[in-house]
Amino acid sequence: MTADDLVSLRRDLHTRPEPAWREFYTTARIVSELESRLGDDLTELYVGPDALATDQRMAVPSDAELTHAYERARGTGVDESVLEALEGGYTGAVAVIERGEGPTVGLRVDIDGLPREESDDPNHAPAAAGFRSEHEGAMHACGHDAHATIGVGVLERIAESDEFSGTLKVFFQPAEEVIGGAKSMAESEHIEDVDSLLAMHIGLDHPTGEIVAGIDGFLAVRHLEAEFTGESAHAGGHPEQGRNAVQAMAAAVQNLYAIPRHNDGKTRVNAGRVEGGSASNVIPESARVVGEVRGETTELMEYMSEECERVLEAAATMYDCEVEIETGAEAPSATSDQALVDLVADVVGDVSGVENVLERDDLGGSEDATFLMQAVQDNGGNACYVGIGTDHPGGHHTATFDVDEASIGHGIDVLAGAIERIARTQS
Repeated sequence: MTADDLVSLRRDLHTRPEPAWREFYTTARIVSELESRLGDDLTELYVGPDALATDQRMAVPSDAELTHAYERARGTGVDESVLEALEGGYTGAVAVIERGEGPTVGLRVDIDGLPREESDDPNHAPAAAGFRSEHEGAMHACGHDAHATIGVGVLERIAESDEFSGTLKVFFQPAEEVIGGAKSMAESEHIEDVDSLLAMHIGLDHPTGEIVAGIDGFLAVRHLEAEFTGESAHAGGHPEQGRNAVQAMAAAVQNLYAIPRHNDGKTRVNAGRVEGGSASNVIPESARVVGEVRGETTELMEYMSEECERVLEAAATMYDCEVEIETGAEAPSATSDQALVDLVADVVGDVSGVENVLERDDLGGSEDATFLMQAVQDNGGNACYVGIGTDHPGGHHTATFDVDEASIGHGIDVLAGAIERIARTQS
């Protein structure tokens, strides 16, 4: 692919961002690009449910949301047979190139957008150049459009390479932003024979021309939802007859932030959404908290989760209410293996346009690629998460996020070079 081809694909994907499990157009567009560019060099292409352990999907949206996104994608003229395979929110793909004897190398790239509005400021490059999101309320605000493009570019580069012997699998993963998609790929048959896995992210506050050979500092994360139930009453006439669910919820929120931090490492808690009640003169009978916990290790995340449940239950008891607690999507922590970190760092020295390489840096957040990394490591393989620097005028997840498109080529060069080097050293 030429630089213009890469930019064109990235901008097309940027124009049609699709949040978790609604990546219908995105998946179909990736499939079309791979089939047209790789032809017989593409050994296998597993699409939708064939790429996933379907019972392991997490944070799947409502049927109405899925249907809306599906019909919208159908209106774009993408291949109907591909689209039908994705119906119901079974998005994503695994592309495979087999090239003789050698190791099986995996590359994971995520493909989903975010449910947020994109800036229409004329100083925002996508708005100025005509590729701002056409899907109101959705945006590629984290660079996954570039990730998908890099995945396609790496496959084409390896297909043309004389330096690769073995098998390459590229996991085009849905639903990263809700920590919902990687587990379904990590539990699929496609990961079982992977000897070495690379995952990647663009940006992360590193500039164009800088590569981080190994990202660490992944906080394990778990989402929680608590539904408080009390009894309504007239707030003026008979307040004693009510059991105030909002009062229980408020006490819970206050005390969630009072959970003792742990000596073993970083811990986090956040009540990100609270709601309840109907009117100023009604004792509210229901209230809800949607939040999350994180930990430097999976064990620390579980400590925070257990403490959260204790606090939520105690707050309900204090105000004579009931509470139902559900845990949602989650992801473990992970560490990049030193052998692959060293290999990537060595490859970077040969990449044009890259001026600086950092051996390691901390993510400081969470990422469900850790499911895939952990699966490979548990099977005796190695895994590494690579940072590809890009100048981004707005921070990740902001309305003005964008990428320097020159960094797409850097990502392809680094990752394809690392894949070739892995094949040579592990054959």
